[in-house]
Amino acid sequence: MAQAPAATTIAQDFEEQFPASLELHNRSRTIIPGGITHDGRHLRPFPVAVERAQGAYKWDLDGHRLIDYSVGHGSLLLGHNDPDVTKAVADQLQRGTHFGAGHGGEVLWAEQIRKLIPSAEQVKFTSSGTEATMLAIRLARAATTKSTILKFEGHFHGWNDYVLKGEKPPFEAAVSPGIPDAVLNTVVVLPANDLDAVEARLAEGDVAAVIVEPSGGSWSMLPLDGGFLERLRELTTEHDSLLIFDEVITGFRWAPGGAQATLGIPPDLTTLAKVVAGGLPGGAVVGRNEIMQLLAFKDDPVWNTQRKVRHPGTFNANPLSAAAGLACLAKCADGSVQTYCDRLAARLRTGLNQAIAGRGVPAFAYGDSSVFHIVLGERCSNHVAGDLRQPEGVPTSRLKAAAGPLAGPLQIGMLLEGVDVFNSGGMLSVTHTDADVDQTIGAFDRVLGRLQDEGQLVAG
Repeated sequence: MAQAPAATTIAQDFEEQFPASLELHNRSRTIIPGGITHDGRHLRPFPVAVERAQGAYKWDLDGHRLIDYSVGHGSLLLGHNDPDVTKAVADQLQRGTHFGAGHGGEVLWAEQIRKLIPSAEQVKFTSSGTEATMLAIRLARAATTKSTILKFEGHFHGWNDYVLKGEKPPFEAAVSPGIPDAVLNTVVVLPANDLDAVEARLAEGDVAAVIVEPSGGSWSMLPLDGGFLERLRELTTEHDSLLIFDEVITGFRWAPGGAQATLGIPPDLTTLAKVVAGGLPGGAVVGRNEIMQLLAFKDDPVWNTQRKVRHPGTFNANPLSAAAGLACLAKCADGSVQTYCDRLAARLRTGLNQAIAGRGVPAFAYGDSSVFHIVLGERCSNHVAGDLRQPEGVPTSRLKAAAGPLAGPLQIGMLLEGVDVFNSGGMLSVTHTDADVDQTIGAFDRVLGRLQDEGQLVAG
């Protein structure tokens, strides 16, 4: 009797089914360091290369259609190629892409942001979220004449020198290649939810600002305790420090007015990017008038040379990003987009947890608003076969590590099933459907089964 052929592994199937992506990655590595242009796109054995996208889907070089949960790293709340955003950009292309001057579009864009974000008295545009957090920190230091910035373990605020410290475990490690110790020493990293530690550090009197993701670190991967942000607002006010909300992810996604509108907590400054520019490059800092006026020129040469906060930027509020941002925010203004996406995400989180319960494996899915996170190889004490918002009993460092060594196998297993999850999780857009969610849940269940068959994920 002929012996049945040995079953192939997830990794073997991946290399066989995505040959064009492998070929391009090998070519890319000869000219681009590591073959990738964003650290978050690192994937072993190689990342998938995409040719085109539409709505909730994208197609790779080998022609596979993928349900897309990376949605432009969170920027595409309206999905790929929203017709109104696309038209706005196409119309602007005919008028010019860069005027080297002010234009009406930037004013309309700023006015729309101020209309939506509760704390936005004035708006200053940047080209990215990283630039926005860098500018907000500079403003805070100028406004308070203090130098120290306080941030929290696992919270991500872009890749500028001042905020990379403490973003990944081990959180206590202060080493970050290329960043001088003199810079690292101006940033204090504390565990989130430890209000006593925050109060004690603020009492030293040198903290210019506390910067925090109001969703919890890494877009709700590390949830915050109830009451933490309310008390943080009180403490920063008491100690003459500014409170910066990093709403690069949550801005316009959690609600038309961001997480601050949902929470009812006004920060002094807010950083925005992603959705704010409708999927094109762009960001902003918004905040109280007296702080934002530090960016303005005055008829005073001493002010302009010694007190004004400098902020150039070739592509700040460029006409294309302004057109896309204005069109996008107009469609996100009434809350219906967010309500739809939140419902789908809750349904997806529920289905993922039901699949986990059915398999009996150590894992859980959780998240808030329109995002989801998947952790494999760990158990939380409050796991339910339903929608889980805040896992309990798992250390912050292990949550931040997400699926750990199983992250890659999960991601390539899902790609084989026609689903692209990002960093063991993802985000929903208004173009996703219930059918997409059903397909994703089924795909996840099958990948769990394959991981069990390969001995990478053991039930019990």
